[in-house]
Amino acid sequence: MEVRVQNIRKEFGRFPALDNVSLDIRSGELIALLGPSGSGKTTLLRLVAGLESPTDGTIFFGDDDASQKTVQQRNIGFVFQHYALFRHMTVLDNVSFGLKVRPSNRRPPAAEIRSRALDLLDLVQLSGLEKRYPAQLSGGQRQRVALARAMAVEPNVLLLDEPFGALDAQVRKELRRWLREIHDRTGHTTIFVTHDQEEALELADRVVVMSKGAIEQVGTPDEIYDHPVSPFVFGFIGQSNALSVTLQNGEIWFEDRPIGLRAPTEPDGPATLYFRPHDIELIDGCGGCLAGLVTASRRVAGTRHLELDLGRNHPHAEIELPPERTTTQDRARVAFRPTKWKLFRDDKAGAEVTSTDVEAETQAQPFELARTGT
Repeated sequence: MEVRVQNIRKEFGRFPALDNVSLDIRSGELIALLGPSGSGKTTLLRLVAGLESPTDGTIFFGDDDASQKTVQQRNIGFVFQHYALFRHMTVLDNVSFGLKVRPSNRRPPAAEIRSRALDLLDLVQLSGLEKRYPAQLSGGQRQRVALARAMAVEPNVLLLDEPFGALDAQVRKELRRWLREIHDRTGHTTIFVTHDQEEALELADRVVVMSKGAIEQVGTPDEIYDHPVSPFVFGFIGQSNALSVTLQNGEIWFEDRPIGLRAPTEPDGPATLYFRPHDIELIDGCGGCLAGLVTASRRVAGTRHLELDLGRNHPHAEIELPPERTTTQDRARVAFRPTKWKLFRDDKAGAEVTSTDVEAETQAQPFELARTGT
């Protein structure tokens, strides 16, 4: 089922939780709504579900205007963070519930309800546990029951609100992989809300990054991570460094020196240079680079993270090196240069300016250039 959100605005009192949001969700797509608390992602999910009504705008399910339809009329499957299972019901009864409470003219025969519920329990790898009660299950098992219950009604759209937020890290990782497999087998149009970047990038076909009631960017995980279109997306997705720089005659300067990066088509003036900790190369005999003193060194899985003091009035930068690198002594000097980076400039006129890819005239890989409105 295709879902189209068109020019949605949602106000609570005078507070705009969503402001002119539009989004097309393809049939059978698994899409993540990603953003910090207060970004509007849960409000958007509740509007799609029918738990809230839009102040303005329209929501289509296929070609039908679903904006004023109830949850039941929309045929939504919903999975909450805290399971919302009926404690006095067995696993089988929980999964069967949505079918049993349908009006008589839409309710399948009891034998069919039982058969469908057992098939779903097999799908979510809980066969043999149908007589247990929720209290007898682990957190991960309860969330599987909740998903089976949501799928039992054969929903037009499956909605998941922070579905793994109450689980520990290892269980979350296992369930992410399992949910992706379930989705690929069933083909439900699925929308899930998360603030976990890793979860969104690992699970979703496309990621919708939200901030302050608006959509910042929509794209595949690779597009979101490799080609962020705004400072917010660059800073929110993965780790990043942001340095205030100046352009002079096509060269990028930090403080009082060029750093070996060029933007030959750009006019002079201030900008902000963004790069990720792993997108750097160390420089020997730095004649034009960035340099700082090591203030902290820590091993993180397969990399070593160094925090560098770049000088007075500048934020610390963080870089990643292979763990065998020995440049870890406190206050040791490290010289480096970004190999993949993006430059954002304020658009003083306030006009919308799109990202422009250009080729860096250094040994580094191509960088990207964008402006943002103020």
